[in-house]
Amino acid sequence: MRQKVFAGHAVRRLREKLNLKQTELATRLQVSPSYINQIESNQRPLTAPVLIAISRAFGVDITTFGADDLDRIVADLRETAADPLFRDLDLGVQDMKAVANLSPAFAHAFLRMHVALRRTAEWRASLDDMLTAGGAGADEAKLIPYEEVRDYFHYIDNYVDELDCAAEDLAERLGVLAGHDPAAVFTAHLARAYQVSVEAGPTDPQAPLSAYDARARRLVLSGALAPQGRAFRLAAAIAQLEHGALVDRLLASAGFRSQTAGEIGRLALLNYVAGALILPYRRFLALARARRHDLDRLVLETGASLEQVCHRLSTLQRPGARGVPFYFAKVDRAGNTVKRHSATRFQFARHGGACPVWNVHQAFEAGGQTLVQLGEMPDGVRYLCLARGISTPTLRYGQPPRVHALALGCEVSFADDMVYADGLDMKAAPVARLGVSCRICPRRDCDLRAFPPLDRDIRTDPAVRGVIPFEIL
Repeated sequence: MRQKVFAGHAVRRLREKLNLKQTELATRLQVSPSYINQIESNQRPLTAPVLIAISRAFGVDITTFGADDLDRIVADLRETAADPLFRDLDLGVQDMKAVANLSPAFAHAFLRMHVALRRTAEWRASLDDMLTAGGAGADEAKLIPYEEVRDYFHYIDNYVDELDCAAEDLAERLGVLAGHDPAAVFTAHLARAYQVSVEAGPTDPQAPLSAYDARARRLVLSGALAPQGRAFRLAAAIAQLEHGALVDRLLASAGFRSQTAGEIGRLALLNYVAGALILPYRRFLALARARRHDLDRLVLETGASLEQVCHRLSTLQRPGARGVPFYFAKVDRAGNTVKRHSATRFQFARHGGACPVWNVHQAFEAGGQTLVQLGEMPDGVRYLCLARGISTPTLRYGQPPRVHALALGCEVSFADDMVYADGLDMKAAPVARLGVSCRICPRRDCDLRAFPPLDRDIRTDPAVRGVIPFEIL
């Protein structure tokens, strides 16, 4: 069943932007003023005829009235409300839905304030360590820009239309994914369009992956790069030269709060262009659908790396030509989430470790095998969860290998589009009971729980010792 769209805040913001009264908007849309009032107060959902009328009357993209962002805001508010600071306020889910619906801007401000509060508390808690270490490398505030950029992509479904379309146009002109070696195509384009020469650098593990000398118009690539990495660095160089001005404009409108966040955002947007250039939207979407998202086939037929393929799949959310909405994450052995993007309602922990039940943690011992898991989040939404371990070869003796696990998943409603669902009985297959993180997970009977939930009391019994040494009340 399609989710009802309650978007009173968006309608009210549009009306105020156009300087219209409710009666005037009702007249333009040929509905009653009382109906507009009910829509703006979220007493009535937006129907398809009204959405179409808004689009025709005001030239508005109706996809901006979707409920996906509100789902994510509510989930983030629930995680934040689990903080003991708010325990006595009895904040319910309906309260959070009301805030997210009526004033999402206020909700974002509240979440931002809570992140700053947590960082302040963490800084104070680690003050002794910072003083002992002389302050070197202990500035927790440096983590905030990364979270800000992650949230920026999170709330736009990891899709940037202007950049994606621009990259696709260039890829079509260059013939990417048309049987040509992308690295050779990109090298030729740099030479022809920008008089930039490409040279192979040393295989020294300490050398940069790429270095561009603007004065000499020379791009030096590490000799240790795999073919997929070489193509990506070339594409990133083209992104900077060809779409740097567009990236600057998008950064200006993003409103990042610090220069550091802006620099990280610039790098992320340029990398976005590189990924879109290597795997142009329509060609890759058609191939992914034809292969039913078989990752091995997509890697083989595109020449891209598994990580590039998974990341690109999570960005295929162009209005009017949407792919399967995926979440994508890259996790290291310590459980740190190095990358996370989501076009789904699947929630990643903003603070602390991920759920130990999630199959991404088992991928490190699976020997490169793709693990398939049917998982259910606490909100009842079920996902087809894929996970696979990857490793980067070492470049010298004694260097530890770089090992990560990739996670890719979608809601089970898209199972027919996934080759990994073949032979999997969605009604009879065991379902893993996932959570966001132990500290906010409501499940009382999980044997893998590491910590009690922040919003629940616990009880211990010295005479009885279970697998988990406490009982959640």
